[in-house]
Amino acid sequence: MNALAAPLVPHFRPMVSADVDRVILIERAAYPYPWTRGNFVDCLTSGYSCWVAEIDSDIVAYSILMAGAGEGHVLNCCVMPAWQGRGLGRRTMQRLMSSAPEYGVETLFLEVRPSNTQAINLYDSLGFETVGLRRHYYPADQGREDALVMRYGL
Repeated sequence: MNALAAPLVPHFRPMVSADVDRVILIERAAYPYPWTRGNFVDCLTSGYSCWVAEIDSDIVAYSILMAGAGEGHVLNCCVMPAWQGRGLGRRTMQRLMSSAPEYGVETLFLEVRPSNTQAINLYDSLGFETVGLRRHYYPADQGREDALVMRYGL
C-alpha cells in the first residue's frame, strides 16, 4: 500500500523478537551508524519497554525505553524515513511518555545529535529541556559528534 494513502493513526504493540528484522531495516534506513541486531535483542531480553508502531500491519516506527530508579532513558525512537514528517515521531514519543509511569519513571532523559534539528524541535515541543552536553558521544563522518542531553519531568 502506498504510504501516502495509508491512515496515519498507528497501532502500538510490544516489540517481539520476530520484529527485529523489520526494525533493523528501519534503523539502517534512518541512521548512518545504526544499532546492531544484538542491541535490539539485548533490549528485548533485558525487559526494556520496546514498542513498535504499525500502519496496516506494517511496522513504521519503534521506541525503546530503559527504566530504573525512577528514571527513564529513551534509548531509541525512530520512524521509517518514508513515513517521517507526518506526526508519527510525535505519536511514538507520546506513547512512550504516557507509558513511562507504568515503569516507575518520574523523569525521562534522552540524547540527540545537535545536527538533528527536526528531532530537537519535536522534543522541545513535547516539553523536554536541554540539560547538558556529552562530548564526542556519537560516531560521525568526521570523527565524533556531541550529544545534547534532554530531560522531561513527568
